[in-house]
Amino acid sequence: MADYDLAIIGGGLNGVSVARDAAGRGLRVILLEQGDLGGAASCATPRLIHGDLAALERRAFWRVREAMAERDTWRRIAPHLVRPIRFVIPAHSDERPPWLLRLGLLLYDRLAPQGGLPASATIDVTHHPIGNALKRPFGTAFEYSDGLVDDSRLVVANAVDAAERGAAIHTGARCVRADRLETWRLVVIDRGHRRVITARSLANASGAWAGSVAETVLRMPPPRAVVTKMSQIIVRRLFETDNVYVFQNHDRRLIFASPYQRDFTLIGTVAKMFRGDPAAVSMDADEITYLCDAANRYFRERVDPSDVIRSVSGANMVTGPAGKRDGAMAFDARRGRAPLLTIFGGDVTTSRLRAERAVSRLTPFYPMSPRWTADAALPGGDFASAQFETEVERGRERWKFLTEHQALRLVSAYGSRLDVVLGDARDRADLGPAFGPELTGAEVRYLMIHEWARFPDDILWRRSKLGLTMGPADREALAAFMATAA
Repeated sequence: MADYDLAIIGGGLNGVSVARDAAGRGLRVILLEQGDLGGAASCATPRLIHGDLAALERRAFWRVREAMAERDTWRRIAPHLVRPIRFVIPAHSDERPPWLLRLGLLLYDRLAPQGGLPASATIDVTHHPIGNALKRPFGTAFEYSDGLVDDSRLVVANAVDAAERGAAIHTGARCVRADRLETWRLVVIDRGHRRVITARSLANASGAWAGSVAETVLRMPPPRAVVTKMSQIIVRRLFETDNVYVFQNHDRRLIFASPYQRDFTLIGTVAKMFRGDPAAVSMDADEITYLCDAANRYFRERVDPSDVIRSVSGANMVTGPAGKRDGAMAFDARRGRAPLLTIFGGDVTTSRLRAERAVSRLTPFYPMSPRWTADAALPGGDFASAQFETEVERGRERWKFLTEHQALRLVSAYGSRLDVVLGDARDRADLGPAFGPELTGAEVRYLMIHEWARFPDDILWRRSKLGLTMGPADREALAAFMATAA
């Protein structure tokens, strides 16, 4: 008998979503991630949960409708990680005419599920706070509803749920060989130790590494796809409202400028073909200039490359024409050969649905329970989206030493599971050493024990974004604390 029903290579959003879905249906699952969960493209997304307004121009109406239904699903099952927000498109005289934008948004409203987020509207930015950050020629803008997500925490939440449903999650574990017979025999280097495991089926969810895993580990032809790089920049906060600005650039691409970690603005995305090691992906100077120029067409406050605090890049495999981001899935099952599932690409919004469909391909091979993830809250998300502010206030009432910003950050990360992080602490000192004004020893221990954090960067850039504000001395203290705790 095989050790597992399903082995998954890759701990990005696709991999952990498949692990969660399969474990919840009763399969014995093991996930192998060579680095950290969500350590590549999954933590370098535009952070959007949306119907993809640009897809309307490609007449991908069914895709938009499907994505908008998923948008509402995320709001139900992860209200701490996915926040509804109003997007604003200023009308630019050199780009799409205002009547076309308005028509597109009316169609966008029609495709959305009934009873969801507020409909689109036309606003006069000369008499609205949204216009304060914009250059004066812009008088009209169009507003519509979509959502923002903490992408890296979404990855971890899926992994936590998968583990609580029985999945074995291994980080720092690299599969170096896979032999395919009636079952899969995998040779794994797990944190320096060699082990052999067997599985009745295998999922290659290694993202930008899917091709090299196919060739070198599985020893079969790689998927017919290309690798693209998507990049964003982070600058100081450019506007006071909580909206996301959507800018039409001269090449007809839509550029998003969204609030980021209270004091910053995330601007993106620029995409281009990529060749090289996905682990060494980085943003080029011309890409940074492109995004700065796009922002400078609209914002009153100028953004120069020297103002960029951090750039974020990730590579992934894609198929189809440029602009299509639906992801790809292939299933191979032959007589006498264990099933192989290959899944890569796609955006955050449809990741749950993509995993659900992938696991459903295995139903002829296993007895499993029905589809379930659309109705089950992710860890910490067992409250209504409208109750988010109530959760923050509840946190401040129980842990009275928390500031409003600290409570907001913690609830946004852990939701209703904040008590597991802070416990019965009565004051700040009960949480152990402090690493800057935000991070405490109690939170670090939680992340190491429950969320597979091993190194400071796992915490500073993926479990949180506190690396943006933490100084060198606190970073060194954090590294020393984690080494001792480990």
